[in-house]
Amino acid sequence: MAEDTDACSVAHGTSTGTSTSTGATAGTATVPASSPAPGGASGDRTLVAVFASAVSGYLLRYAADAGYRTLLVEPDPGRADAARMAGFPVLSDVPEDLDGADVVVTDHHREELGVALRDALATKARWVGIMGNPHHVGPHVAALESLGVAPGDVARVHRPIGLNIGSRTPPEIAISTLAGLLADRNSRPGGFSF
Repeated sequence: MAEDTDACSVAHGTSTGTSTSTGATAGTATVPASSPAPGGASGDRTLVAVFASAVSGYLLRYAADAGYRTLLVEPDPGRADAARMAGFPVLSDVPEDLDGADVVVTDHHREELGVALRDALATKARWVGIMGNPHHVGPHVAALESLGVAPGDVARVHRPIGLNIGSRTPPEIAISTLAGLLADRNSRPGGFSF
């Protein structure tokens, strides 16, 4: 589908359209410059974005502005260095101490997808989700099954991850995602229907 491909290209920063962000380049994805307090402690809300992507930088910046403690997990050293230059706290692996955290996988094409999701599901994260078209079976299902993850745990992965606001650009996708997390955290319906 052309629409799916275009949206996917935008989300991954590979679109040939107009630029939607500024900041350090991480692989093919641009990570926007961070807000004044990325990663800052903010009570009991933590957002972990997995993989540096065109969306993850905006998501982390907006989440920090909304009072979340933020963290980026990026196993690729080059992409991790670019994200650090943009001011984000970066780890190479999903940490074990994610009690109550929201984990968002922002790239469903990465080779490390299954391992990152498996590790996130093994924590006490409050919520684990992955970007992707809700009308197609996500590649995360096969990736997790190949690692021996139980069907019940695979089913815990949320998809779609954001509110249905018609988002197309990385900043819009990040807003949709953060709004969906806030709605879920506050036990509100939020408009997830697609």
